[in-house]
Amino acid sequence: MISHSRRHCVVELQALPARIGQVRRIVSAQLRHWQLDPLIDRAALGVTELLSNVHRHAQPDKVCIVEIELRLGRLTVSVSDGDPRLPVVRAADALETCGRGLALVEAVSEAWGARPRPDGTGKVVWFSLRAAPAPAAPTSTVRIGVNKPVREPARAVLTAVDAQAVPVAVPVPVPVGTGPG
Repeated sequence: MISHSRRHCVVELQALPARIGQVRRIVSAQLRHWQLDPLIDRAALGVTELLSNVHRHAQPDKVCIVEIELRLGRLTVSVSDGDPRLPVVRAADALETCGRGLALVEAVSEAWGARPRPDGTGKVVWFSLRAAPAPAAPTSTVRIGVNKPVREPARAVLTAVDAQAVPVAVPVPVPVGTGPG
């Protein structure tokens, strides 16, 4: 189920590998719609890591809710699931292939955290990113001074090529009927 208001989007899903990619695309599209393109990479990475943790660790099932919300210049992405165990950042060994998800979330976000759900049935893991304001339009008319010279655009330069001097194809001999050995 997907629902969203003007600055709030909610997706409920099973945290399975194929669904994680779909949610990443949903988050990216929503941020483009909100004109927050500079946040897409970090938000997509963060939500991927949080959903991967649900897939790997959540019990008794993999049902979760992803929420993204833009409020007061801050984007917050949260993932809630039914497992009450709070996540812990751990130091992964150099040769380990997993175990760095929360460290990545910590590295790409302004803040992150985890808390039990208010109803006590699971947890919410979240991260936030500062949303850069859109560039403001000029408030007054921009005038070019009369004394400043105006430059004309550069003229295009065309070069003629003799079509007969350019080879179209080069014949390559190909042996017919020869095979290995």
